[in-house]
Amino acid sequence: MRSVGRNRLALRRPQSLIQQSSSRSPHLSVPVSIRDAKHSVADRTWIRAQYPEYLDDLSKLNANTGAFAAPGEFGEREAELMVRWFADDSSHPLVILKDGKQVGFALVTRPLRSQRTIIDHRIADFFIALKSRRLGVGRNAARLIFNRFAGMWEVTELLSNKAAINFWRATIADYTQGKFNESVVDAEVKQVFRSNGAALAR
Repeated sequence: MRSVGRNRLALRRPQSLIQQSSSRSPHLSVPVSIRDAKHSVADRTWIRAQYPEYLDDLSKLNANTGAFAAPGEFGEREAELMVRWFADDSSHPLVILKDGKQVGFALVTRPLRSQRTIIDHRIADFFIALKSRRLGVGRNAARLIFNRFAGMWEVTELLSNKAAINFWRATIADYTQGKFNESVVDAEVKQVFRSNGAALAR
């Protein structure tokens, strides 16, 4: 599910690149982890393969609004967008895994340096494959992402995307124990909160 704005291998990996979910949610039995995808050709290829399904989800959620591109509408630009994901120092592409298998991806971005006095991190894209939805994977993955990047967070959803609003509102409320601010500006819903990293995990 899309969150923001236009809401887009070695056999042995260092442990620092993998985080296992420690969320005490009703879905604790679902083993979820996240992995840095920036330097993995295999993960980059997998994300590219899922991207059309991601765009298809967005176009269905926002039919006739023109808010999101339809699958294939970007054409060659889709490859350019992927290059930015993996080349930009301010972006952090992540793969979401369930039982060690890729089931989703997320893109964490940092705002311009001049804006980092207010916000440190944003969820730019967030996607869980259809077969792995409604199992607690998304919520546990979000907790891991918030734990990994300490600081002030901003998550944004289009006002028309009720599913995304409900998901992020509930996930952030659970993560912060209700300590977050929510506002509606220019047809977007924004949640702002602070993560102290893994220290906030319950």
